[in-house]
Amino acid sequence: MNAPDQRVLPLVVRIERAAPPERTDALEAAALAVLTLLNDERALSGEWAESVSAWETIGIRKVVRRARGGEWRRVLDLPGITVTVRTAEVRVHPPVPLDGWPKDLSRLQVSGTDLTDTAPPNPPEPGAAVLWMNPSLEMSAGKAMAQAGHAAQLAWWGTDEPAREAWRADGLPVAVRTAGPRRWSALAGSGLPVVRDAGYTEIEPGSRTVVADAPWLRAGGHRPAGWGPLRSPTA
Repeated sequence: MNAPDQRVLPLVVRIERAAPPERTDALEAAALAVLTLLNDERALSGEWAESVSAWETIGIRKVVRRARGGEWRRVLDLPGITVTVRTAEVRVHPPVPLDGWPKDLSRLQVSGTDLTDTAPPNPPEPGAAVLWMNPSLEMSAGKAMAQAGHAAQLAWWGTDEPAREAWRADGLPVAVRTAGPRRWSALAGSGLPVVRDAGYTEIEPGSRTVVADAPWLRAGGHRPAGWGPLRSPTA
């Protein structure tokens, strides 16, 4: 049985049949949505703060669902934040109990969310944090979006306050790219924030899925070693 206070962060991606978003756009929108939530006053000291704190303490599990048409319009009526990155729209909602999703979110499909890029993504813009995906893992777009969200959150936790202020001032730029094998090998052993998946879906528990890279992260963060998904801040 699930713990009563276990929570999950809902992310909803808009996928209209006639105009689905590009995969990279959706991944970057998910990452930016998480960063935007973490910087929202409602999450810091307002009506979402208690829920966000409970969610961060137990783990940072995220679930991505898809919506279109009337489903998307109903999602917009729920508390949350919509982020747009080029072709992608993603709405992030405050954490909800694992077994207590709002009806208009719980009815949305979670499996089979897949997207493609019609052209290779451009190089990341200067100043962006780059979330490097593991090239050896096959993940649906929904799974990859959740992993990108985890990596963005670990990047934020690993950023000290002066660097946070500069990142905020720039609009929290973040890019998601798939690393080549050599780059991945170097990144995975670099000490940068790395997401290790809990293994609920698609991939093996403990798989390293994403590494977050930025100049200020290479200088060393201020979070305890091992901090990450499903890790207690007191561990």
